[in-house]
Amino acid sequence: MTRFVLLSPAARAARSAPLMVGAALAALVVLAPLVSLALHALGADVAHWAHLVDYVLPQALANTAWLLLGVGLVVTLLGTGTAWLVTAYDFPGRSWLTWALLLPMAVPTYIVAFAYLDLLHPIGPIQTALRAVLGYDGPRDFRLPDLRSLPGAIFVLGFVLYPYVYLSTRVMFMSQAASLLEAARTLGAGRFEVFRRVVLPMARPAIAVGLSLALLETLNDIGASEFLGVQTLTVAVYTTWVTRSDLGGAAQIALTMMALAVGLILLERHGRRRQRFANTQRMRPMSPRLLRGGRAWLALGLGLLPVVIGFAAPTAYLVAESWKRLHRVRGVSEHLIAGLVNTLTVSLAATVVTVLGGLLLAWAARRYVESERPGPARWFSRIGSLGYAVPGTVLAIGMLAPLLAVDRLLHAWVDSVGLIVMGSTTALVCAYFIRFLAIPVGAVEAGLTRIPASLEQASRLLGETAGGTLRRVHLPLLRPAIAAAALLVFVDTMKELPATLLLRPLNFDTLSTWLYAEAARGTYEEGAVAALAIVLAGLLPVILLARTNLRMGSQG
Repeated sequence: MTRFVLLSPAARAARSAPLMVGAALAALVVLAPLVSLALHALGADVAHWAHLVDYVLPQALANTAWLLLGVGLVVTLLGTGTAWLVTAYDFPGRSWLTWALLLPMAVPTYIVAFAYLDLLHPIGPIQTALRAVLGYDGPRDFRLPDLRSLPGAIFVLGFVLYPYVYLSTRVMFMSQAASLLEAARTLGAGRFEVFRRVVLPMARPAIAVGLSLALLETLNDIGASEFLGVQTLTVAVYTTWVTRSDLGGAAQIALTMMALAVGLILLERHGRRRQRFANTQRMRPMSPRLLRGGRAWLALGLGLLPVVIGFAAPTAYLVAESWKRLHRVRGVSEHLIAGLVNTLTVSLAATVVTVLGGLLLAWAARRYVESERPGPARWFSRIGSLGYAVPGTVLAIGMLAPLLAVDRLLHAWVDSVGLIVMGSTTALVCAYFIRFLAIPVGAVEAGLTRIPASLEQASRLLGETAGGTLRRVHLPLLRPAIAAAALLVFVDTMKELPATLLLRPLNFDTLSTWLYAEAARGTYEEGAVAALAIVLAGLLPVILLARTNLRMGSQG
């Protein structure tokens, strides 16, 4: 006979206490480096700030502002234009192009910069071919503008990061009602006028969301900016800390970066403020206009251009250079194999810890959704998502004091010698946990919203504990969301460069740091193998996103 158990609010709170403690600890881990960063920056010598204001910040701030402005303009034009192209028009290759436009997301920005530095070198393959076609003898007679410049950085970052805007904007375009566009055409508006006055205003929230994500990635970038000779705030933090050994000055620059990151988050929130007013009734989506002849081929060419620049050209370069390296040496170096093993080990550990932390925070928030007093669980979930907005260099500086405090406690407890946490990969795992915790939190929360609350209530009536309900009811239903989040976290940890550069132990290299070192030395063939491995790993989440995008397109 089935036994129904009704628990009092006090009993339910007592059962949920361990869950709340775990959620509070996860939120504390994320919040500690941010508080530490602020205290460290404010407690540093004022002379540091005066020197920074006079010699470092003006140029770094100007470069960062121009870089954000230029990248924002490029990703908005490319992302919005390609999204409208594959949504509003039908032409040969359109179905393939809808997912191919996502491929640049598989290539980290610093790898594209690494590839184009060699491709666009004055004696590289592209400029050599151009001079042969135009009839010039050498680089002194004809050469393209130098890629090592601010416009070069805007070019590289823009063609890699535009999929953020493309993805969110295309979803918005597919959900727009055809009746609105038809009404505008009936009133005499032309196609361009309909796009400018009807389509774009409704898509602004989606454009703002994608734009803010692209700009956050731009702010976090260090490899591409340094390779291309652009002194941004991120590069200034790294050089001030590592090269000049000025931790106080680096913390103060990092605090400036935090202010910029907060501004970008506010931009994203401002863009989404009206999304709740969207019509939820089932609407007839617009039908794409069929293109034929020259227009169809022009549309395909325009759609392929960002794919070729942002993915195909650098990937083909990496394949060619990797083949040269492997063919000449007849194998892979031991150092590169060690870097691959280090990358896989740390990424796997960080993925397990991060996904478990995200599941804990999302489940704790879910437990209090139906209560009259939601409690702090939802705040813990929101705090846990802050790390994604923190650039890796900023996070690394903020983690120093908390990690050293933990080392002191461990030293007093076990009487150890040396740094237990700071001197091991534990610091990297903690950094990845804080940086990417928002991914599983968002994925699990989205998955939980699709699970009826009645299932949890039935489990509660049958006397099941919170852990038992999670294990026997929710986890089987959350497997797709958890798997997708784990895949994204794993690949993002493989690609993360700034935090890895600053927090890795001595003589510990990952694929990203190996590539960074080889690019700094100018040995492109050596770094191409590591870069190609990172790109191949990055293809996995892109394929997942492409499949989801195609399903949404077929449903539309």
